Order: sequence, then C-alpha cells, then structure tokens
Amino acid sequence: MEKTRKKFEIKKHILTGISYMIPLVVAAGLCMALGQVIDSDVRNSTAGIGYYLYQAGSFGMSAVVPVITAGVAYSIGDRPGIAPGLIIGFICSAIKAGFIGGLVGGFLVGYLVLACKKYIRVPKAIQGLMPIMIIPVLVTAVSAILMYTLLGQPFVWLMNVLTEWITGLQSGSKFVFGAVLGGMACFDFGGPVNKTMSTFVNGLMIDGVIGPESVKFVGSMIPPFGIAISCLLTRNKYTKAEKEQLKAAVPMGICMITEGVIPIAARDLFHVVFACVCGSAVAGGLCMVWGTGSPIPHGGMLTVPLFTNPMMFCVALAIGSIITGVILSLIKKPVTEEDEIADLNDIDFGANTDINDDEIKIENI
Repeated sequence: MEKTRKKFEIKKHILTGISYMIPLVVAAGLCMALGQVIDSDVRNSTAGIGYYLYQAGSFGMSAVVPVITAGVAYSIGDRPGIAPGLIIGFICSAIKAGFIGGLVGGFLVGYLVLACKKYIRVPKAIQGLMPIMIIPVLVTAVSAILMYTLLGQPFVWLMNVLTEWITGLQSGSKFVFGAVLGGMACFDFGGPVNKTMSTFVNGLMIDGVIGPESVKFVGSMIPPFGIAISCLLTRNKYTKAEKEQLKAAVPMGICMITEGVIPIAARDLFHVVFACVCGSAVAGGLCMVWGTGSPIPHGGMLTVPLFTNPMMFCVALAIGSIITGVILSLIKKPVTEEDEIADLNDIDFGANTDINDDEIKIENI
C-alpha cells in the first residue's frame, strides 16, 4: 500500500511539472514553426516578422527544462520550491542534462524544501522570511552545488563517452553508423544524447560531410510523426489530453521541433523511447545507405528540397515513422478510466501541496 502511494505521488509530481510545461512547449514551438514558414532562412536572418517569431520561440524553448523543474519542485514543496526549481532548471540546461535532468533536479529541490520545513526552526519574529528568503536561498545553494559537483557529472561523462564512440563508428558500416546516429537523435528529445549527436554531425557538416546531417533531421522528426501514426492505429491507447497535444506536436515536427512529444513521452517513457529509437535507427541507416545529405543544420521539411536525394530522405522518414507507430501501438497499454481522470486532474488543473510536519497532502486545485 505504501509503495503504491509513493508511486502515485511521484507520478503526480511529474504530471504537475508537465502540465506547466505543455503551454510553453506549444507556444514556443509553434512560434518557431511560424517563423520558419515566413522566413525559410530565419536562422541566418537578423530582422523581420519570421525572425522575431523564431527568436521568441527559441527563448521559450530555452525555458522548457527550468519550467518542468520548477513545476515538479512546486508540486512537492509548494511555493518555496518555485525559485530554486527555476534556477536549478537553468543549471540543468547549461550542463546539457535535458528534461530528464530537469526532473531529477525538481525532485531534489522539492524534497530539500520539505526537509527545510521539517527541520529548520526559527524565532517567530522571522518566520515570515522562511518561504520567501531562508528556504529558497538554502535550497538553491545546496541544490546548485550538488548539481554541478555530483548529479550533473554523469551527464558530462556520458557526452564524452558518446562522442568518442560515434567518432569510432565512422570507419564501419554506413547503415550501422546511421542507425546509431538516428537512435541518438531521438533518444532523449533534446537531452545530452541528442546534443552530443547534433554537435558531432554539425562538425562534420562544416568539414563538408553532409550525410549524417540528414540523419539528424530524420531522427528529430520521426517521434511526432510516429506517435501520431500510433494514435491513428490505436486511439484507445491515448488519453484525450495526449490526442490534443499531438495536434500541436505534429506541426512542430514538420519544422524539426521534437519537444512537442515530451509531455506524451514522459507518461510512458520506456515504451515511447523504445519505439522512437527503433524507427529512427532504421531510417538513419537507410539515409546513410541511400546517400541523402543536408547542407544546412536545421529547418525540417521546409528545407528538404535542398537535400541530396530528397525523395529517398522522405521515403526513409516514412518508413521510420511507420515502424515507430506500429511498434508503439503493439507495446503501449490501453488507456484506463483512471488514466483519463489523472489527466483531467493533473494536466488540466495542476496540483498544489499542503505540507505538514506529519504528512503530505496533495490536493487538486
């Protein structure tokens, strides 16, 4: 019973963080997409409506991890967790920890806030400073030190190991090389694995090797397309909220913005990541074998006409998306009434916490 309760609380905290992140991802992602539609060379522009929209979206995307970190921290520790959560979220972004690191940071901040509430006693005269100064400052300081020196180090180590590994793969099979890059492109939806792969292929593009760049494109676009196909095949395996989120995730995917699927992936992380990696690996391998290449680092479907062998790229994208959709439909569990209720309570309305010394009460707003 206690184990079930703990599992429910953890899930609720994650869903609360996601509920605050969804509007940010949608607004920022669609602004970036509109900017690319208006100005096809928006990344090299310095002015204009397309540029302004794209920049606004870029700033919004840079806050995705801080917002989810603050949301989780708020769910656990109430308002004193918001400021430390935002700061630790920006640290997670700086050390390339991605949204998974942001979730870890949110739990760290939230439980440190609870510890401060339980163990720190101050005179009544300054009790009003606890939630606005004492707890935020202490939690920020401790969390920042832990994130930089301990919790963030595995992500730094992972990036170094992955860079060395994929460098060594260049001399091997083209299909295997492309499959590894494709799987890495979608593995953590913008986290350290994706960033390592992107940095590597961008460097190759500068040196005139443009084939791996097309793999980055295909791996970044397959998750939203594949999940959408899965939803069409098995609608009973997606909640109403997830179906609504896909309406924004697919247009974002067309413009090579993967973050729109994070809310869906976070609820069923293993199944979604496994299916996306399978589809992206196959598509990435095919891109390398078929000789597709991209002379530019970003742009999505709007820039595919500039590719080498653009038709074969589209075929690889379609194959990878279908593989992802079919696998996900086979392994994903049907939605239950409890799942729909959880979405209604947690995603639509958020959650608040009322913390006592004796127990944690989680109440819906």
